[in-house]
Amino acid sequence: MSTALRICPLCEATCGLTLTIEGTRVTGARGDRDDVFSQGFICPKGASFGEVDADPDRLTGPLVRKDGALQEATWEEAFDTIAARIRPLVEEYGPNAVGIVLGNPNVHTMAGALYPPLLIGALGTRNLFTASTLDQMPKHVSSGLLFGDPFAIPVPDLDRTAHLLILGANPLDSNGSLCTAPDFPGKLKALRKRGGTLTVIDPRRTRTARLADRHVAIRPGTDALLLAALVHTLFEEDLTDLGTLAEHVEGVEEVREAVREFTPEAVAASCDLNAATIRTVARELAAAPSAAVYGRMGSSTVAYGTLANWLVDVLNVLTGNLDRPGGALFPLSATAPAPRPAGPGKGFALGRWSSRVSGHPEAKGEFPMAALAEEIETEGEGRIRSVITVAANPVLSAPDGRRLDAALDALDFMVAVDPYLNETTRHADVVLPPPPPSQSAHFDFAFNGFAVRNQARFSPAAVPLEEGRMDECEIHARLILAVSGMHGAPPSAVDDLAISTTLAKAVTQEHSPLFGGDPKEQARLLAGRTGAERRLDMMLRLGPYDLILEDLRQAPHGIDLGPLKPRIPQLLKTRSGRVELLPAPIAADLPRLRAALSADPAALVLVGRRHLRSNNSWLHNAPSLNSGSNRCTLQVHPDDADRLGLADGKPARIAAEGGELEVEVEITDAVRNGVVSLPHGWGHDRPGTRLAVAAARPGVNVNQLLDGTRLDPLSGTAVLNGFPVDVAPLP
Repeated sequence: MSTALRICPLCEATCGLTLTIEGTRVTGARGDRDDVFSQGFICPKGASFGEVDADPDRLTGPLVRKDGALQEATWEEAFDTIAARIRPLVEEYGPNAVGIVLGNPNVHTMAGALYPPLLIGALGTRNLFTASTLDQMPKHVSSGLLFGDPFAIPVPDLDRTAHLLILGANPLDSNGSLCTAPDFPGKLKALRKRGGTLTVIDPRRTRTARLADRHVAIRPGTDALLLAALVHTLFEEDLTDLGTLAEHVEGVEEVREAVREFTPEAVAASCDLNAATIRTVARELAAAPSAAVYGRMGSSTVAYGTLANWLVDVLNVLTGNLDRPGGALFPLSATAPAPRPAGPGKGFALGRWSSRVSGHPEAKGEFPMAALAEEIETEGEGRIRSVITVAANPVLSAPDGRRLDAALDALDFMVAVDPYLNETTRHADVVLPPPPPSQSAHFDFAFNGFAVRNQARFSPAAVPLEEGRMDECEIHARLILAVSGMHGAPPSAVDDLAISTTLAKAVTQEHSPLFGGDPKEQARLLAGRTGAERRLDMMLRLGPYDLILEDLRQAPHGIDLGPLKPRIPQLLKTRSGRVELLPAPIAADLPRLRAALSADPAALVLVGRRHLRSNNSWLHNAPSLNSGSNRCTLQVHPDDADRLGLADGKPARIAAEGGELEVEVEITDAVRNGVVSLPHGWGHDRPGTRLAVAAARPGVNVNQLLDGTRLDPLSGTAVLNGFPVDVAPLP
């Protein structure tokens, strides 16, 4: 028996684990008390690492479709098939004939962070769809417009703030989202213990809301109206104070005028809140010694998601809490490029091109996931004929899975990089399964950019790569070669090209640590057992902390790089070089929000919900995480249950414009009246999958209630929360 350290890849908290290993099998997992970031914290997902790692339903080798059925094949046969099928489609119909779909687990691996950009570039396709338009794209868009960089996302300084205002987030169950923070529960309790204030705005009395000093049970979908009223109150009562940020912000007076109509009294009926409560929340926020406003899924996946995310940071700016300790700060990852000098940048643009069928504008180079089906099924020039999915299951996660199911079945060719045959990958002609996480090295490229404390941690593979399996990075590299016309070249060629291209540019940049160097000599200095590790070493050398990969190898529990620090104006990339508080696309969308003031609210709307033992659709096959009572229930307030004739534990029919479902009712006052709640990611009842545990407790797919037409126009994000439904009892 031995032990090995590993960063948990099962949610955004990125906790350090100590794995117990017998032979080549992980038999246990506990929190690493010496981890510089998580300090021993662990949740049920991390504790299940061994079970997830050894899941018998994980594919052990590639599958290739022959005579209409997926059959085991060699790796050579799999990549030969991809090269023989995709290149002719690209040559005949153009690069946009191939669509790329990236799922949520994609950002939890080194391969998922390093190779998809190269795959997109190799194909030259504009048909990119990711889970971001089912989750976080409104934040990327608002950050891009405000700061010039869609990845400049401020996070709450949880360890130092005196007042935290949370909207539409339940970090006690989600472990945080776009806010990487191990032991979020402990950090919120510490906030309360040091005399700070926690305010939670959520239509459900979540575990997080139960911990709060103030829980405001808002009507779903009206977060932007509430936030606009808070901003209005700050102006009306002369509570704004930008502090040292003032010289770096433009558009303050324009925002004052833009929110003039959104008084607390004007929004109160729409939000179903008391105007006095709204004013109190604004005053408490302004009066706090330090404060941070943090919004997530409940305020993003709604009709006004981008406006809500914009207003979150407008509040942080107007109270002087953006980019200061105790407020909302910008992390600086060890693999981020070394900071450039402050000054004007290229800015951020929306709608540089549009989707073929419905004309959806791109956002951050992506189209709405909800538009994927129509781009496949609609004939004409530019139709998507082939799809490559990476760790994605949009049949469950996107609106109208039945339509997408049929569309995927009509493709000329499909490739899936995924360890499972799930509801989406069952349509693939080739499935390329990565090895279990214990057999892969790990570094968190994405989540370190959202972390509440700067740090760097690297995990080598805990156990050797099993015979017959292929390293995930090599899978991606060979896939890139197969689709780019370089099939048969060594996979190292992909990494070598990425390294040489990056270094050739870096040595010409005056702010780069390698400025003036010889790119070939710098490439020779890179260390690492694989091409991916050499690229990590390069990114560390080009980063802001004077680190190399060997430093991380010598610090197995990680390197603490200190608390977050102010980074404005250096990080701003807007054309003005300032925070542009009222960008033109935001101003153009505000009339839509003003119209909501006079709209009649729906009698009953639906919201999703998180669970500590779940993460979208991809952890439902672990017995320890999918046990106990049924979690896929329709939560209904007692008053609504009485009005509708619903009984606890009995079935009901729920319907919306995309379809209807039959689901078990759970009567609870944890959800406010006028709202029902059904979790996201379930519906494991389709034939042809290999998910035995999930299929035994399939639940229902809440996204089947949607037809994909409800989108936030600025970000293309699907409206998964706050949409109207009808519910009736079943006999």
